[in-house]
Amino acid sequence: MSPTQPLSGRTIIMSGGSRGIGEAIAVRAAGDGVNVALLAKTTEPHPKLPGTIHTAAAAIEEAGGHALPLVGDVRDDDFVASAVEQTAAQFGGIDIVVNNASAINLSRTEDLPMKVYDLMNDINCRGSFLLSKHAIPWLRQGTNPHILTLSPPISTDPKWFGQSTGYAIAKYGMSLVTLGLSEELREDGIAANSLWPRTAIDTAAVRNVVGAGLETHSRKPSIMADAAYEILIKPSREVTGQFFIDDDVLEDAGVTDFSVYLNGGREDELALDFWAEPKGPYDPSLRL
Repeated sequence: MSPTQPLSGRTIIMSGGSRGIGEAIAVRAAGDGVNVALLAKTTEPHPKLPGTIHTAAAAIEEAGGHALPLVGDVRDDDFVASAVEQTAAQFGGIDIVVNNASAINLSRTEDLPMKVYDLMNDINCRGSFLLSKHAIPWLRQGTNPHILTLSPPISTDPKWFGQSTGYAIAKYGMSLVTLGLSEELREDGIAANSLWPRTAIDTAAVRNVVGAGLETHSRKPSIMADAAYEILIKPSREVTGQFFIDDDVLEDAGVTDFSVYLNGGREDELALDFWAEPKGPYDPSLRL
């Protein structure tokens, strides 16, 4: 492994990743020459959701990585099991799992259809559990093995539950996967951590689900990609069971200028993400 490319030769399997934060994480890691298997359903572009599994694979290859696009549904047990085996067969093993796939619906409880509740929990919580479960035997053989899940710090403060209880349950379920696996796999040296953004991130979900016009109140996905990279190069036996916030990770890594992550606005105009405490110049009244 090159000291300047600490992920060189490693293999990542990621749920989602056809666009947004997942794609950014994959492309950032690809600069080290990693292998990336993407599990996603998107094969054709959507009018409001640009990007497909194939465009993401092309971006990974262009950045210097090796991509394996695997088209399927993270809710499908047989597909996920097969995808893990295909990834290990193609690249000789698996070193990193990134649980990125997530569904969002911000309806209040009485307005949330149960099929949507089930969808969110099946993709977010169950999907993270399922992909991690099948990858564990390979991670035990991996180099500096990590499971990284894009989910928030766990808190029981009622203020986080007053708007979208169904979505909160689905995202906190992902965080419980991190908490449980970090302890289950501690003796195996497999790290399990979560990463969450401090502020809104300019993704299709923010633009189309959370609310239009938030672009300049958001940061670029590259901040999450850079933070994920810093976590994944940490020694897996030393850093596990943590719930990281993107700018905290980068500050610890020595980053002092966050203006490169601005998406056209100002630092004091950034909207805080769900479940994120204010830090720095952000206006706490601006929140997703």
